Amino acid sequence: MAEFFAGIGLVRAGLEGAGFKVVWANDYEASKREMYEGNFGIDDHEFVLGDVAKVKAEHLPGPIDLAWASFPCTDLSLAGDRKGMAGKQSGTFYEFARIIEEMKGQKPKIIALENVHGLATSHGGDDMAALVRRLNALGYSVDVMAIDGRRFVPQSRPRIFIVGTTEVPEQDTQAISDLRPVWLQSIFEDETLRTHRAKIDALPAFLLRGLSVYAEKVPEQDARWWDEGRSKRFLDSLSPIQESRLNALKKGKRDSYRTAYRRTRQGVPVWEIRADEVAGCLRTARGGSSKQAVVVAGRGRVKIRWMTALEYARLMGAGDYNLQGLRDSQILFGFGDAVCVPAVKWLGDKYLLPFLRGQLQPSAGLELEGINA
Repeated sequence: MAEFFAGIGLVRAGLEGAGFKVVWANDYEASKREMYEGNFGIDDHEFVLGDVAKVKAEHLPGPIDLAWASFPCTDLSLAGDRKGMAGKQSGTFYEFARIIEEMKGQKPKIIALENVHGLATSHGGDDMAALVRRLNALGYSVDVMAIDGRRFVPQSRPRIFIVGTTEVPEQDTQAISDLRPVWLQSIFEDETLRTHRAKIDALPAFLLRGLSVYAEKVPEQDARWWDEGRSKRFLDSLSPIQESRLNALKKGKRDSYRTAYRRTRQGVPVWEIRADEVAGCLRTARGGSSKQAVVVAGRGRVKIRWMTALEYARLMGAGDYNLQGLRDSQILFGFGDAVCVPAVKWLGDKYLLPFLRGQLQPSAGLELEGINA
């Protein structure tokens, strides 16, 4: 496979676990390439650092079976400027599509894209339709799925996964499901688009707890725990509901772990603690509101600290990632901008690899124009 917008390589980690081999990767962030190569080495792949607009199909090492692109979500995220696919960052999808088109008779049999939920609603759904239409023009039928990392790790990380195939697999007779919820149906109902719903295994259930298992056990005297003054400011900012929630945890006979975000409510900065044992969505640590605190409460006490770099890695399903010699800010940025490893592996195991091995039955009566046309 070839991995576009590779970041720190968590797609690679997931798909190699499913049986793929990455032979080529690209990203424009030097700090991410440093992490990628520090973890995977440099001997068995080519990592091209630079703008994807400068990449040509001839730069890739021969035929590939799968091309993956986790293109930037900056213009699609609710936290962004919502310029959509016309934006400078998210619009780089079209450079990826250009490269696939340049492959001509050697186009991959399957492609996969990943992005935030905002892609489905951007410009009233027009951006998603334009993306699917572009993939159709390349010779692919398109499937669209919603997969939350919380089904695999204790982190809420909802994402859209788009799979384009050169043949139409057997169709799922259940149109609406956890994998393809109601809010995704309009893309399948658009008769101007070539789409399908592949019949694959159901998603695992959501995780309801587990943060305590993934949390780093930081020693009592560690300087990372907030001091009395900072902790008091945190506690003083809590609403009555938040305070009641924390007091209930404090009375417990054992420590409970929660995460908290800093929010602005009616112009006032406050802290809000999650009610469950699941972390909020990890983000690139730029700006205080994007950072999560870890709150440990029980046995009559409360301790608070920032989430650690190791916890970022664990909550992305990459607890064994090589973090040696890296700056904390570099690690948080790299993981906050990445893809949940076990979610990618699940998609590889259940969909991508079975399709390539001919284990997903073709759909009777549905054929695509030749991929090499």
